[in-house]
Amino acid sequence: MDATTLDHRTRTQQECVPPDLVERLLALGHSNIVRAQALTEDGDWFCARAWARRLAEQGEPDEALAVLAPYLATGWVTAASEAARLLGAVDRDEEAISLLYPFAVVGERSALWELAPLLVRRGRAEEAYALLMPHMADWYLAEPLADVALALGRGDEVAELLAARIAPDRPCERCGSSECAVRGIEPFKAVNLLASVRERQGRTQEAIAILHAHGAAQVNNRDPLAELLVKHGRIEELRAYAASGDQPSAIRRLAEHLEEQGDVAGAAEVYRPHVERDFGHARILLAQLLARHGRGGEAIEVMRARDSHDDCALDLLCGMFAAEGRAEEGLAHLDSLKARRGKEEWELFRLRGPLLAACGRLDEARKQAREHPEGASWYAVEELARLLAGSGRGEEAAALLETEPLRHRQALAPLLVELGRVEEAVALLRTPVPEVLPSAPSGYSDCPPF
Repeated sequence: MDATTLDHRTRTQQECVPPDLVERLLALGHSNIVRAQALTEDGDWFCARAWARRLAEQGEPDEALAVLAPYLATGWVTAASEAARLLGAVDRDEEAISLLYPFAVVGERSALWELAPLLVRRGRAEEAYALLMPHMADWYLAEPLADVALALGRGDEVAELLAARIAPDRPCERCGSSECAVRGIEPFKAVNLLASVRERQGRTQEAIAILHAHGAAQVNNRDPLAELLVKHGRIEELRAYAASGDQPSAIRRLAEHLEEQGDVAGAAEVYRPHVERDFGHARILLAQLLARHGRGGEAIEVMRARDSHDDCALDLLCGMFAAEGRAEEGLAHLDSLKARRGKEEWELFRLRGPLLAACGRLDEARKQAREHPEGASWYAVEELARLLAGSGRGEEAAALLETEPLRHRQALAPLLVELGRVEEAVALLRTPVPEVLPSAPSGYSDCPPF
């Protein structure tokens, strides 16, 4: 077991049991298998993490830490962070701090993120502030820096530093020139953080003004100004902001708020003016809203009103046809698209399978998939296997994937677990990936990377 290998496996989710499947194994009562993989000599991190958390939840923190000990011994920061969280949960903060500190002082980001609140809790906020301040330009660490500053009562100080970073005449972080054409804000969330500091200081109007004036960075497709207005119940201001015409995230947030309040009709009316040009995916969002509230027929008409070949729109429309018991109409819709385009690539053809299955024509779907020009590709095989498994024919699906088990292991292993073949699934996932030697360099290749 070594840190480099563990880190690679964790990042790629190769040669290990992935986290969602670990949780499924535990839910199915296979805790003995998870424990065995956690304690295996070369380590399976996701099993070890899940098993340690279960022990901690059962009131056995020392046993949980014993599971993590071999991983900690490699000097891997991810293991140190997990152990620190377990220690912090049982008020053993000083032990957690001692684990994280060596990583934090050399600038390891995840360790700094975990360490800062522990130091604050132990009355060492100034120490946390000093450790984080050199990393203010780092979007990941600027947020805990703001948290620590507020805990110290130094919110104004960090707010001034953030304001300097969004000033129009600020120097470029890279070249030092205030006239640099590619100058950007660093951290990119500086406006959001400045507004957050002011809001948490009780200066909500100032926070709103900052977001209006400078334009916040959208993170995870969420608009900070819209979120702030909802938080403080300023819905009329949100309506005005959404009506400005160029803020799709604000439109969606207003509709979400109205839906949360039970005003489905009002939420739908927020989207309707934007459906014709599909601004901010308003058509899809409206259709999903209607379908959630038992108005699937209306949702289908909203989606059919625009003849779109967009994969996301077609996926949604075909799913709605099946859900409404109108799978034959869905097939007819695909037929008309194929006739107009003169062909049917796999991305369009794959939508036929679930519709045929919904019509009770699963064997026909299987036959058509095999006959398609791309039917022998790995992605077509996995799509067909999912269709078979979803129709209660799991053994057939597994047999299909077992023709090339290593290639299909990410799809095959969960299926084997559901079929009760758990040991086979784990062994398959833990099989080392064969090393592929690089091909000799040439002047031309039609294979990626191009």
